[in-house]
Amino acid sequence: MRRRSGFFLALLLLLSLGAGGTVLAQLESGDRGIPPIDSASTLEVGGIKVDVAAKDAESARLAGWRLAQRLGFRKLWAQLHKAPESAAPSIPDSTLDDIVSSIAVEDEKIAPGRYIASLKILFDRSRAAGMLGAAGPVRRSAPLLLIPVMVSGGTATTVETRNPWQRAWAEYRTSNSAIDYVRISGQGIDPLLVTAAQTRRPGRAMWRNLVDFYGAADVLVASAQVRRLYPGGPAVATFTGFFGADRKPLGSFTLRAKDSAELPKMMAEGVARMDALYTQWLAAGGLRPDPSLLPPPPPPVEEEEVVEEAPTESTIQIAVTSPYSPVGWLRSIPGVSSVQEIGSQVLVVRFKGSAGQLAGALNARGWQTSNANGVFTITGYAPPAAPKPQAATPPPATPAPEPLTPVATNTQGR
Repeated sequence: MRRRSGFFLALLLLLSLGAGGTVLAQLESGDRGIPPIDSASTLEVGGIKVDVAAKDAESARLAGWRLAQRLGFRKLWAQLHKAPESAAPSIPDSTLDDIVSSIAVEDEKIAPGRYIASLKILFDRSRAAGMLGAAGPVRRSAPLLLIPVMVSGGTATTVETRNPWQRAWAEYRTSNSAIDYVRISGQGIDPLLVTAAQTRRPGRAMWRNLVDFYGAADVLVASAQVRRLYPGGPAVATFTGFFGADRKPLGSFTLRAKDSAELPKMMAEGVARMDALYTQWLAAGGLRPDPSLLPPPPPPVEEEEVVEEAPTESTIQIAVTSPYSPVGWLRSIPGVSSVQEIGSQVLVVRFKGSAGQLAGALNARGWQTSNANGVFTITGYAPPAAPKPQAATPPPATPAPEPLTPVATNTQGR
């Protein structure tokens, strides 16, 4: 029996060590975390289609990129001004080369003498904002915590593992959006706090902690439910947007991808349409933060009334080495209740205050005091100097009269 009990104890110990190692592996796994792209310094426009022919592939690509810059500027200007692209101003290629920071390839096909591609143009915000009419402050929503939930194969995940839906949101450039997204990277403690199960819990306590931890005012849940006919084959995704801790539904739409290669493109389109859905609700006033998720205000600080204690009467012994008697002066100081003479060189004074305050009152009246070796001594008397009268300002000098110029008079004809 002892051998069996020892065997069971050892088995339990091994199982506990194995479980601890599994939890540790889950926390330290590197297969998670997609840092969001910082797009605060750029303005972007995607879906620019070009089809250019030239004498060789390199010339065709260069001509295609030049054409994409012109088309991208017109498309972005039209989006910002809500006007047709034909109304956009014409910008020379040299200026476009200066304001375009980069060109991202969404899809391209290169052949000898021909270039077909779908491109994304990124403009430098500081240089292009004035030309595009995007300068000045932009109205945006309150900070909203975004939780992307992907349901695939009956399993709902957020940032526990890397998935195409999280990657699409991380690569989405939010600088052009009216929604102030607070996106999580999935690193550190994010997989333990922001889970798919948390999005279905209406309790305010945990939501309040999450919103406060990530510096947001409310929460947005972007759900993507993906169904595949077979692995690697066509996929159908249903995208649904929710708002708030109560999962208020905002809208839903469906997209399709013919195979796994088109899945990232479908997810990117889903992010763009989801952002447009959130923007519509913001314009309609439907994304107002829930006051119950805000942290409670701090309690008012009670101001303690400072009660000034009345000065206590103390007995102060003073040694007098001055040839003048300070008794009359001491009795004239406010707070002195009695002055007792012990001989000709010692005084006992009852005073409401400290010895330093009494010395200051005597010094103000011209008496010289010292506190050498802890003995309060009056050493002499020097009356305060009278203020010197200011010198009289001399009156201003009277200017000398100007000499009179004789005027000739004509006496003829009198």
